[in-house]
Amino acid sequence: MSSLEEQIASVEEEIRTTQYNKATQHHIGRLRAKLAFLRLEREKRASSKGGGTGYAVRKSGNATVGLVGYPSVGKSTLLNRITGTQSETGAYDFTTLSIIPGMLRWGGASIQVLDMPGLVPGAARGRGRGREVLSVVRSTDMVLFLIDPEHSDFRALLNELEGAGVRINTRPPRIVLTRADRGGLTVSSTVRLTHLGGGLAVQIAREFGIHNGSLVLREDATTDQLIDALAGNRVYLYAILGVNKSELLTNVERERLRAQLRPFHALFFSARTGEGVPELIDAIGRTLAFIRIYVKPPGREPDRDEPVILRRGHKIGDLLERLPNDLSRNFRAAMVWGASARFPGQTVGRDHVLADEDVVTVVVQRGRGPA
Repeated sequence: MSSLEEQIASVEEEIRTTQYNKATQHHIGRLRAKLAFLRLEREKRASSKGGGTGYAVRKSGNATVGLVGYPSVGKSTLLNRITGTQSETGAYDFTTLSIIPGMLRWGGASIQVLDMPGLVPGAARGRGRGREVLSVVRSTDMVLFLIDPEHSDFRALLNELEGAGVRINTRPPRIVLTRADRGGLTVSSTVRLTHLGGGLAVQIAREFGIHNGSLVLREDATTDQLIDALAGNRVYLYAILGVNKSELLTNVERERLRAQLRPFHALFFSARTGEGVPELIDAIGRTLAFIRIYVKPPGREPDRDEPVILRRGHKIGDLLERLPNDLSRNFRAAMVWGASARFPGQTVGRDHVLADEDVVTVVVQRGRGPA
């Protein structure tokens, strides 16, 4: 029997050499599913064996941003400029041999920025300690891709993250799988399916060993979206793209590179001179979509000088994690004033989604009083 790596290489080769058309789309869909399953098996085996010394980073602040780029594109220089952290820099590959954190302040929020070793082709397969670096990327809230005039192959960086199960600037597909022990697999949808008709969804599920249960598609999902949902190990991150050392580019070269990088909107800057760095920092803060929540003790005005910083989409439960433990432990309800409330002082539970500048009073169990 061929090894796992040989099976993966064989499937990859068949995908490359099979012409995509209407007659082959089901076959290619099954091949992609098989490839995703084999890669999952490879990751499980690598995890069970252990990968040597990994990178451990304690997350801090209101969000974490990972600097992702090739060696020597200026990640350390940028970290030093925007956070004041002294990360070793040098004009040679692999200067950064560990994960170096720094803290950036933006609009009242604290943003942890991680300077990581540069990625090289094959990182998702483990080259250059790529798996360890990519595991840190998966734990961040946002990716800042960095390239420069000499290392401008952004698509290759994106492919390495894709290979590690990282999905950029998109959301999880609206697909629900319920497993069962018997009865076969049923597929239903709430919309017309244009990509997964003709039994393709069932065939893809079988490649993952799923033969019983129900699969509900609540959007017109593609083959890759279904594979992502069944794989179950994908992470979905925001990302922006920065072009460092822009002082080396003429205006014509900038426009040519900008066109090559579309649909990403490239931000040109120089970590060495500081040109364009304030705009880059502002883009980081806006992309992270912070919201400010004002906590109002009973009978008093809310503290508008020290808001609790959360992210768009966060709920009352997320707010409680930032407050003293006894408030979460004894939580009974919350009263909300602001854009997320249907009316002033609405009583809500842990799953209520908050909005920027909401005012919240936490009500604890009877006998303990509101806070």
